[in-house]
Amino acid sequence: MDFGEDRDSSVDFDGDSDNDIDFEDADVGFDTQDKDIKPRKKAFEVDFHVHSPQDIQGQQDKQVEEVSNILGQPLEATAILLRYSRWNKERLIEQYMEKQDEVLDKAGLGQDVARPPRLQVINGFMCDICCDDSRGMQTFAMKCNHRFCVDCYRQYLVQKIKDEGEAARIRCPGEGCNQIVDSKSVALLLSTDLMNSCRYQELLTRTYVDDKDNLKWCPAPNCVYAVDCGVKQKDLHRIVPTVHCDCGHNFCFGCTLLDHQPTPCPLVRRWLKKCEDDSETANWISANTKECPRCRSTIEKNGGCNHMTCRKCKHEFCWMCMGVWSEHGTSWYNCNRYEEKSGHDARDAQAKSRASLERYLHYYNRYANHEQSAKLDKDIYLKTEKKMTQLQSSSGMSWIEVQFLDNASQALQQCRQTLKWTYAFAYYLARNNLTEIFEDNQKDLEMAVENLSEMFEKSTDQLAALKVEMMDKTTYCTKRRIILLDDTAENLKNGNWKFNVELV
Repeated sequence: MDFGEDRDSSVDFDGDSDNDIDFEDADVGFDTQDKDIKPRKKAFEVDFHVHSPQDIQGQQDKQVEEVSNILGQPLEATAILLRYSRWNKERLIEQYMEKQDEVLDKAGLGQDVARPPRLQVINGFMCDICCDDSRGMQTFAMKCNHRFCVDCYRQYLVQKIKDEGEAARIRCPGEGCNQIVDSKSVALLLSTDLMNSCRYQELLTRTYVDDKDNLKWCPAPNCVYAVDCGVKQKDLHRIVPTVHCDCGHNFCFGCTLLDHQPTPCPLVRRWLKKCEDDSETANWISANTKECPRCRSTIEKNGGCNHMTCRKCKHEFCWMCMGVWSEHGTSWYNCNRYEEKSGHDARDAQAKSRASLERYLHYYNRYANHEQSAKLDKDIYLKTEKKMTQLQSSSGMSWIEVQFLDNASQALQQCRQTLKWTYAFAYYLARNNLTEIFEDNQKDLEMAVENLSEMFEKSTDQLAALKVEMMDKTTYCTKRRIILLDDTAENLKNGNWKFNVELV
């Protein structure tokens, strides 16, 4: 597949790239005539491909050569033109054929791109940067004729590449000049070692990936791979495009955050912002404050008196019944007028406000609990190899036979991550006929995960006897996760879910 080509916005939801084990594949009949039948792919899977820097460089070179042959331009100039057009070669060729001079000028090439720049010694020349006018000094200028000494030009390029991280669109150092320094000129001025130390080629490759909508770098630390996926930004309200890099990192292609299935990116952004703003104080607010019946400002009671005055709108009310204080007569510290209308309306509004807060806390606490449990399970995972070694020596099992512990640990991590995000999904979910099915799937997965987590914490001498049960529970957890994700993704893709916020 030519991953550098622009793609149609349609997505093949029957991708085969997810690394989950499919425990639900239908048995193929013995009399089938089709030897190449593939298992049904899940609704939550998307097609993607992982590419190394060498793959990406090879694709760049191929596109530059193809377009160079069509336009009749040198390879270096063609590369600048393609970067100018964000590697959309069809659009570049069309615009070039219609308005060649304008395209060359906007790309930073000028008119005469066939004459390559070269080093020259010019008698009587003085560099405008360092004011050096030594005899025999080598100078360099592109076709814009902004000439400087080689040492100043080299220092300028090193600063741009090494300090500023620029490589694709380095402009001539001449004031106000739009001319782009091509790769052949950079190679002429900088040694190979200096280019490598400045990461020049690496920066060019990074620019290529950044310019392509269907390519993204894996966000894992020190990972050099890029992932190619056809999911477009406009589809992120109905697809959660989880991809799996060859380095082992699973992330969302849409937002590059850690895998957050089944919650789509727009809801993830809302949820994380809400958690950041609300969660640290929500419990305290719920327990210690009330809202002003008039302006809804949050008020803390800081004394014994029930006569409250809102500092914002100056409304006077009773802390106990939330009614207007003027209706209380002289009952300054004891409220016995529960049935008054103003108090009833205020309490009703207060109850609705608190119910909204309590609803948020319900989902947030469960979200945070799975996040914390995942961290604890990860600590267990880090000790897994030691447990496997101990089990191997104490029970006489082979290293292959004790791999069930590693499989269980990985399943726990994956299921915890999914469960965590099901609560963010459920918070924004409007109730309909499908909600109960979702909550049942969520409950089944949660119970299975807790059972597996409990077994995993048994002592080493008990683990050997639990091997079969633990393997069965690992399989069951993975199956329940797949069922939940598949059902949720299918309904999301078909627009069956209704949310209480706009997915934008």
